[in-house]
Amino acid sequence: MKFYDRMDAGQQLAKELTFETDEDVLVLALPRGGVPVGVEIAKFLDVPLDMVITQKIGAPTNPEYAIGAIAENAKPLLNKVETAKVDAGWLAKEIAAKEQEIQRRRELYFENHARQSINGKTIVLVDDGIATGYTILAAIEEVQRQSPKKLILAVPVIPKEMDLQLRMKVDEIVALDVPEYFLGAIGAYYEEFHQLSDMEVRHLLNETRK
Repeated sequence: MKFYDRMDAGQQLAKELTFETDEDVLVLALPRGGVPVGVEIAKFLDVPLDMVITQKIGAPTNPEYAIGAIAENAKPLLNKVETAKVDAGWLAKEIAAKEQEIQRRRELYFENHARQSINGKTIVLVDDGIATGYTILAAIEEVQRQSPKKLILAVPVIPKEMDLQLRMKVDEIVALDVPEYFLGAIGAYYEEFHQLSDMEVRHLLNETRK
């Protein structure tokens, strides 16, 4: 299955989500790529949108290879085998840098807008796709720590192996494509998959604010 862009994926995904009329629903997107998907879902459902900001921790020699991830208010989620191979001082500095970037994004994207409460709500956690799963696992831990009533993971594409693994972490997974043989990169499932800028994210978030 292939999507035109993240907005297309969000629009298709939104139609697969159903709730009881009295449910208190909140969409949480992972920036940057999850924001266009989350915006479309929040607009379709007419519910608020917030974010869980995560940062991937990449290997020193290959930043694209995840050896861990960190969310806003949680301890880093680390691959113990991989992080044992790297210098402890480097890892500490890398984690500190990721924490600073998370704070920078929160301040830039939301400015004076209050954060949405998660406690007791049905949460729809959204990204533009899942590959290795480290950032989404960090996000799930962050959300679960704040006592949601229910946690639904909604993604356009997720490898079958990750789908089976994450079903033990959330109440429900809604996905449009669960390939048994993953193509190796989320972008392979999109015709248009550019890297969003901070300004694009801010513009998209403003679309959901009353």
